[in-house]
Amino acid sequence: MNWEQLLSLKRQGDTNKRLRKEQDETRLGFEVDYDRIIFSSAFRSLQDKTQVIPLSKTSFVHTRLTHSLEVSVVGRSLGRIVGKKILEKHPHLATIHGYRFNDFGAIVAAAALAHDIGNPPFGHSGEKAIGEYFKTGSGNRYKKQLTPKQYQDLIDFEGNANGFKILTESREGIQGGLRLSYATLGAFMKYPKESLPKKPTTHIAHKKYGYFQNEKDFFKEVAEEVGLLKNKIENEITYSRHPLTFLVEAADDICYTIIDFEDGINLGLIEEEYALEYLIKLVKDTINTTKYNQLATTADRLSYLRALAINTLIGEAANIFIENEDAILSGDFETALIDKSKYEAQIDDIIKISIAKIYQSQEVTEKEIAGYEILATLLDRYCVATDNFNDNKSSNYDKLILRAEGGYFDYQNEDLYSRLISISNFVASLTDGNALLKFQKIRGLRLE
Repeated sequence: MNWEQLLSLKRQGDTNKRLRKEQDETRLGFEVDYDRIIFSSAFRSLQDKTQVIPLSKTSFVHTRLTHSLEVSVVGRSLGRIVGKKILEKHPHLATIHGYRFNDFGAIVAAAALAHDIGNPPFGHSGEKAIGEYFKTGSGNRYKKQLTPKQYQDLIDFEGNANGFKILTESREGIQGGLRLSYATLGAFMKYPKESLPKKPTTHIAHKKYGYFQNEKDFFKEVAEEVGLLKNKIENEITYSRHPLTFLVEAADDICYTIIDFEDGINLGLIEEEYALEYLIKLVKDTINTTKYNQLATTADRLSYLRALAINTLIGEAANIFIENEDAILSGDFETALIDKSKYEAQIDDIIKISIAKIYQSQEVTEKEIAGYEILATLLDRYCVATDNFNDNKSSNYDKLILRAEGGYFDYQNEDLYSRLISISNFVASLTDGNALLKFQKIRGLRLE
């Protein structure tokens, strides 16, 4: 892969090439990407979507929106640090093409801002709830009517693939979705493969999948425009990752490792003294013990350690990227950047505590159970009403459901797969609170 292609400013529908040296520095294309994402309704909905604690009303807990903003900030720093080194190594990118180190930061910041935009309500359990409805719930009745890949898209419903759909899907009057630059879309594409074959190798890019069958053609267009390498695995074409995707992933890894841990401390799920020891181990090479010992409150101590930990890991991830640039460009780098970190043991310890004390806590478990019931109920009502409409068997109840919600998903499409993906996309677009409200109304528990 080469950086000239990877940094493509092209947008869907462009007929003329966009050159970096002709860009308006006050309104750079990569920065426009960031603006379009942050003003989108899909991004705003993240303010009421779970990051750690579903349906939490405490001000301590991060939502998907605050998490995404923080990941974006970390991603911007990573991109700028790496961009500076890349331009030093490949000076023609600046002298001939006009690229600047801030371009790398802008691309990573925009892709990081959008990294959770396709996630359903109720955290990762929301993805599983949608998948299980089609795998073991009433939705398994569709299996024989779909191709293996179509069915796999549903039973392994994936927020990353849904995010790509949201960012790129044409709607009436809106061609190309948000029309982001292909460089930003490339950096966003964390898993550049279809849902099958499932985990064909141990490569980090094959852990999940990155697009639904309906977006396959445009995905290929983006991949080929930015020059992602093709690989053939089990007679299926997959692509290498865009190099900047590793920085987006690192920013996410850094934030959820440190900040979810911080949320657990603030919620009282992790004992303060016990937790601070683990953070101190992570920053032992850079901590100013005199300054730290002068801090009087838990909040101040935690804030200091969090900032130090994030800064430490940013520097570490950037160094690992630069050291492995050649392997990354050739598609041979197979792990997340943080997995190569000298702090891997400390990070693993923190994640293990977060899993035991936060993600598997009684509060999270009980609310995830509720999330399964809520999403399965909504999916079933919408799917049944849609099926009956297309079979000319609509009951009055079905008509009421479609009158209330049918404007939000494509229930009239003749293609079954498209209808099911559209319904799943709509349910995934709901906030935690909105999903709960719709569930209560469908169940007759709330009338206002």
